[in-house]
Amino acid sequence: MTPEFVIGFARQAIELTLLISLPMLGVGMAVGVLVSVIQAATQIQEMTLTMVPKIVAIFLALLVAFPWIMDKMVTYTRELFLNLPNYIR
Repeated sequence: MTPEFVIGFARQAIELTLLISLPMLGVGMAVGVLVSVIQAATQIQEMTLTMVPKIVAIFLALLVAFPWIMDKMVTYTRELFLNLPNYIR
């Protein structure tokens, strides 16, 4: 294994991790901004008002994106196992 291969392999794993987490992070950020705007407009500064909608929205985004996430993970794992003999050389 060359250093370039190890760096490329780690880069591919990190890119997949970021790609998989993107839907939940995006929904969490959008809901957080929306709740912050509502809090600023109404001057209600309650911490649970911020957390509960974000948790629910992220959970719903996870449910919606789960088939896509599993497809990406299965594809990555399948490619990893199929190319394992090439990685050992």
